[in-house]
Amino acid sequence: MIRKVDATPAFLAVVGCTAAGKSALAMRVAREVDGEIVAMDSRQIYLGMDIGTAKATPEERVLVPHHGLDIRKPGERYGAGEFARDARRWIAEIRGRERVAILVGGTGFYLRALTDPPFAEPPLEDAGRSALEAALAAMPVAEVRRWSRALDPGRTGPGSDDGGRQRMTRRITVAFLTGRSLSWWHAHRPSDGLGLRGAVFLVRVPREVLSSRIERRVDAMMRAGLPGEVEGLLEAGYRPGDAGMNAVGYRELASHLAGEISLDEAVETIVRATRQYAKRQRTWFRHQLDGGAIVVDGTARLEEQAEVVVRHWRVAAGAEATAR
Repeated sequence: MIRKVDATPAFLAVVGCTAAGKSALAMRVAREVDGEIVAMDSRQIYLGMDIGTAKATPEERVLVPHHGLDIRKPGERYGAGEFARDARRWIAEIRGRERVAILVGGTGFYLRALTDPPFAEPPLEDAGRSALEAALAAMPVAEVRRWSRALDPGRTGPGSDDGGRQRMTRRITVAFLTGRSLSWWHAHRPSDGLGLRGAVFLVRVPREVLSSRIERRVDAMMRAGLPGEVEGLLEAGYRPGDAGMNAVGYRELASHLAGEISLDEAVETIVRATRQYAKRQRTWFRHQLDGGAIVVDGTARLEEQAEVVVRHWRVAAGAEATAR
């Protein structure tokens, strides 16, 4: 569980479901508290994946410094443990400049890895790992889920499958290549670094409002050129099963470009998959934040949302200064 905020936060985090309005809120807050943004998104790390990940624009990056964007190629892996190690460094550097580190994103596992570091993962043989991941990428998600539960029954329960195919693939890969389940490694291997405490703000939007926003976002991405972005990545040699390319939007359009489905079918599938992803995010945050976040009404005016975040942050930062 992500524990409740105490009086010494090292960072401010804006979290929530996809299309909840996190990025706009974080930009507004950053300009009010002299902050820098750390992207907490498992797809925005990839070069060339801009439109489909709703990545900060070059203009936004000029206004507010961003970290954690464009640090991997779409064919490369980047896990929660790696994010936590990088984020600790970014946060330390931001605080060293006497600015506020603002984490923003919907990848809950990244947040948990930072506040409650995972075990130090044992080395996994690259060739075997790549072959296994390729085989799993070709399986229906229901079959992947069956293998995940069979090989790591200790990870079943509420929210256990959140993170989707990528998270389940990791469980299967660790179990096959080490002979031990991911749960066993969590219990028997030391943590990978020290956890940090943060002030967490959860942007909450009613399901029906979020559904409409998702439709509008997918439409905007298509008009902004997402099909061309995916086509360019495929022409560069990346494949749908690659670590980054299995993201929602990219895999569906790859199927369309391969002649497997129509463009309309691809768009419908993207909308449906995004809604399902948002549902998994909602479940994860409900189970994992455990009351340790301040809820922000994502339907309120942006300035009202920012006022809530800034007010609570300044109280927390003031408590930290007093504690010193």
